[in-house]
Amino acid sequence: MSTRLVLFFTRGVALRTWSMVGMLHREIALYQRLIARGYEVSFITYGDATDLSYASELGGIRILCNHSGLAPQRYEEELLMIHRAELENAHVIKTNQMCGADAALKAAQRYNKPLIARCGYMWSWNAEREHGFDSAIATEARRVEETVFSAARKVVVTADAMRSDVVKRIPGTDSRIAVIPNYVDTGLFRPRETARDKSTVVFIGRLAPEKNVQSLLEATLSLGISLVVIGEGRLRPQLQEMYPDGDGRVRWEGNVPNHKLPDYLNAAMVFALPSHYEGHPKVLIEAMACGVPVLGGDSPGIRNLVEHGVNGYLCGTDTMSIREALEELLKNPALREKIGRNAREFAVKNYSLDRILDMELAVLEEAVADK
Repeated sequence: MSTRLVLFFTRGVALRTWSMVGMLHREIALYQRLIARGYEVSFITYGDATDLSYASELGGIRILCNHSGLAPQRYEEELLMIHRAELENAHVIKTNQMCGADAALKAAQRYNKPLIARCGYMWSWNAEREHGFDSAIATEARRVEETVFSAARKVVVTADAMRSDVVKRIPGTDSRIAVIPNYVDTGLFRPRETARDKSTVVFIGRLAPEKNVQSLLEATLSLGISLVVIGEGRLRPQLQEMYPDGDGRVRWEGNVPNHKLPDYLNAAMVFALPSHYEGHPKVLIEAMACGVPVLGGDSPGIRNLVEHGVNGYLCGTDTMSIREALEELLKNPALREKIGRNAREFAVKNYSLDRILDMELAVLEEAVADK
């Protein structure tokens, strides 16, 4: 009999959300591999009936959404009854992130199912950095993490630093927690035999304060080189007004489907991610898998992946440091070739989809067997 997995989306997130930001196919890749291994997979989303239109792209993943168009709060209140049949028949329930994970915990407890509490980033860390340690949202994030992690059969995080934090804060999690990094499709994200533009840098990510895009813009423009900016966010109107693309030096591409990102990465001379902090940045690993030299801020989440001068280049997050690092990379083709080659090898060895699939299967099988 097939093992039936139900994945709870982040609160408020729909398949349409994933599609709009270009991450749909990246996010479903692991679950399509699970289906190929005999699993049955269902997604509980917060989208309306529009989510059902993505069925043909999901390769057999079942969509459980707000098909009746209830008000969001009412849908969440009634979610466990609306999707009762699927939850009763599930073998294991899993979270995608911590925001909304309390709903998954309620489902697991009501229907006596093992819960895998997975998060790709630590919600409390981001809330504390953006709003302050004592803010309402940071307090709520810590409460949800402590409640869900304490009750879960298995806890999955994407980085060792996250594991250390959870074990320190929440007693009893040490024996139940696993580190499963983000994955990259190294068949899709790979080097191509195409010429790179020697004067182009590419950035991919949300246009939010922590990504430090303004410093990158100032650094690249002061060097007389071009910057391709891929992504959306609340800072885009302000940044685009300050740095218009009329002269062709800045290209504001907006959201780009994940499967098209290798085209941009293979055309650029450098990929830059000068963030003040990251969790476990998927896009950085995708760039490394393409063999493009990566420049990252010497920041939490980035320095854990990049070994300076070996598989990437680290710099300070101020404009001058970014500029100096870009200058060094752009004038040194031997260095670029070395770190690009090493980056590809690093990504394939540590973050290939097949390797992460094996880790995921091990946790799923343990969770179901323990029950």
